[in-house]
Amino acid sequence: MSQSGPPQSLEALVAAELAEAVDPRVSAMAAALAALYPRAARAVLFYGSCLRERQLDGLMLDFYLIVSDYAVAYGKSWMVSANRLIPPNVFPFQHEGLVAKYAVLSEADFHRLNGPETLSVSVWARFAQPSRLVWSADTRASQAAVASVARAAPTLLMAARPLFAGTDPLDLWRLGFQLTYGAELRSERKGRAASVVEADPERYARFSGPALSAAGILLDQEVSAAERGRGLRRWARMRRAGKALTVVRLMKASGTYAGGIDYLAWKINRHAGTEIAIKPWQRRWPLVAALTLLPKLLRRGAIR
Repeated sequence: MSQSGPPQSLEALVAAELAEAVDPRVSAMAAALAALYPRAARAVLFYGSCLRERQLDGLMLDFYLIVSDYAVAYGKSWMVSANRLIPPNVFPFQHEGLVAKYAVLSEADFHRLNGPETLSVSVWARFAQPSRLVWSADTRASQAAVASVARAAPTLLMAARPLFAGTDPLDLWRLGFQLTYGAELRSERKGRAASVVEADPERYARFSGPALSAAGILLDQEVSAAERGRGLRRWARMRRAGKALTVVRLMKASGTYAGGIDYLAWKINRHAGTEIAIKPWQRRWPLVAALTLLPKLLRRGAIR
């Protein structure tokens, strides 16, 4: 007969989830990606909607490559400053018939961007969701990745708590993802934020107790008017920062991401149900194309 034992810590839950098996092709792709940065690669994390897919052909896989230092990763290159000033840098990658994009962060930036000290939601909103550690350089790299990812869920819940009036932890998760989707320029249809929790409610229920504890949240305590006001002001700042940062990253990607304008169109078409076709001149001048495309997409509601 099995015994339940004591409750697991948040780091233990994160470590177990990160260690779950993935398609062998994903592991092989992660190892090949790390091999591109032999002196700098520390960990490769797999995340996003493809985690739930059995058929990977024709999809764009998502990875984060964690490096020791940008200068070690790139050498003497302008990409060092680009990655340091506007993290992450994003690149395309192909391996054995699969295609992916990967974002590069240093271990220090990955730790910082999973925590509440940043106004950017892009990293902690993603790593509050399931992910997998599909390659690591050594035990210390694995431990550092676990510690950083374990910061994400408490950050999400702490940020959402001042605007939450209920007592169901799953509703707090739902609100958190809804708020983060509103803090970036996103191409997903309405309701996508709620579907994150619905895809695996048992997982979020399992993580709720340890994550709430780590965040210092007691759901049976009422939020004061002052706390709610501070929360509303913080989310207003995060929305302004997040949408501006999305535009800046888009501009930067025109110089770092080969075929970035085609990827942008593919992603928007996939998530928003549009039929955007990229013209030859837009491929030649991707920065100009991105800047002219963005207002049209906003007016049509393809991104919000």
